[in-house]
Amino acid sequence: MAGNSKRRGATRKEGTKKGMVVGSGGQRRRGLRGKGPTPPAEMRPGHPAAQRAARAAAAKAKQAARARRRPGDGETPETVVGRNPVVECLRAGVPATSLHVALGTHADERVAEAVQLAADRGVSILEVPRTDLDRITGGVLHQGLALQVPPYEYAHPDELLEAAAESVDPGLIVALDGVTDPRNLGAIVRSVGAFGGHGVVLPQRRAAGMTAVAWRTSAGTAARVPVARATNLTRTLREFATAGYMIAGLDAEGSVSLDEFELATDPLVLVVGSEGKGLSRLVRETCDVTVAIPLAGQVESLNASVAAGVVLAEVARQRRARRL
Repeated sequence: MAGNSKRRGATRKEGTKKGMVVGSGGQRRRGLRGKGPTPPAEMRPGHPAAQRAARAAAAKAKQAARARRRPGDGETPETVVGRNPVVECLRAGVPATSLHVALGTHADERVAEAVQLAADRGVSILEVPRTDLDRITGGVLHQGLALQVPPYEYAHPDELLEAAAESVDPGLIVALDGVTDPRNLGAIVRSVGAFGGHGVVLPQRRAAGMTAVAWRTSAGTAARVPVARATNLTRTLREFATAGYMIAGLDAEGSVSLDEFELATDPLVLVVGSEGKGLSRLVRETCDVTVAIPLAGQVESLNASVAAGVVLAEVARQRRARRL
């Protein structure tokens, strides 16, 4: 009997392997493993060193963005001639390098104001023989005054996205599709600044640039609103769309009336077409929606800069209403 007795709990089936039926799955062993070396201070969230590293990375990104800027894209310095145009440019804060005054010029109030404004802004004032000023201006009637304006320093389109990302409001960018009148460009830049936009982008070719006329029309707003140039506007619009922006084109026969425009509070690119032809085919196909401004009376369309101002005012109104 004693030889046939078995210890309680020791029974197991023949042919089975020795081991636990329900095991830990190796969790206990993994629990004993170390968590590795402590990460550097700059990689620990919330650590002062990590915050300094983040600020340094942001500064480096801004520096890289500035390096992408294209000063003038091959344009040459511009000469503004005439007493009234020179005074208007200096009043508007147009960047200038030098003011040329012909020797013997009658110093009326406009000449005196031009000299005073240039001196206040640190612009070089050069008195030159009238023959030299004739040569500088190409023989154009200059009335004894000429202002040298350097090529405008355009931003990169990515900088507009970066500026919008730092804002508390959704991004708002205006793109110009073949606008060739610099006065329209300047007026649109002024409206963008007035209604909280983050910048203007325009094609590199077949479009107005930031000349002294555009600067003057912007009434100095061009000093605060970045203007970028795109090598290919359609591709740039697609990149904006990939970044989360809705693309809305202004069109007299748009699919949506401005009264029913529901995308105003989203990150938005507003595309303004040329003065005569409107939106080009490729740009129109890139738009998510086209917007028409309801008009009364016999007026068929609005000037490009006026139309942009009307829509920007409505976008700003809807965004204010949403914040309330």
